Amino acid sequence: MAISRALRRLLRIRNLEEEQHRMALESALGELSHLQDAMAATAERERKGRSLIQAGARTNQLPDRLAGLEETRAADRLMALLEPRISIKEDEVTAHRQEFLRKRIERRQAEILIEEAEASDDIQADRRSQQSLDDWYSSRQFRDGVDAEPPISAEEEFPTSMLTAPKPSAKEPPSCAGKRT
Repeated sequence: MAISRALRRLLRIRNLEEEQHRMALESALGELSHLQDAMAATAERERKGRSLIQAGARTNQLPDRLAGLEETRAADRLMALLEPRISIKEDEVTAHRQEFLRKRIERRQAEILIEEAEASDDIQADRRSQQSLDDWYSSRQFRDGVDAEPPISAEEEFPTSMLTAPKPSAKEPPSCAGKRT
């Protein structure tokens, strides 16, 4: 059975689908990474705002304290905005990963089908080759057998006396194969 074009086309389609889903997964992972980086920057902004509040309290500078309070409020608002987006993006990444793995499995199944078909084709080709050799050899034997001597039988090659086991003589004691002690 030759591997059909449809099966090869199916494998190509599965490869393309897997590649598309891999790219979608990488894109979602990149977006998630950007959101997590923004969250880390926001957390750093909040820490700087708190340190600005503490520095303003030590130096008794009201503008520093107010700036620090505003920085922490802005960071808290941004964190409140980023947390649900990160959660949604994590769910998207999980869905993309599952879809990518599903497409990878489908591609591997198509590859296995093709590999099995190729192996079957190889076995069939080997059988045909062996059959051809067997036919050639048997026709050669038949062709050579008409002019050649008939094959030598076992009786002609070895006399009957050589083919049978010798009988024990009366003088020899019986073998001890059957005796128990």
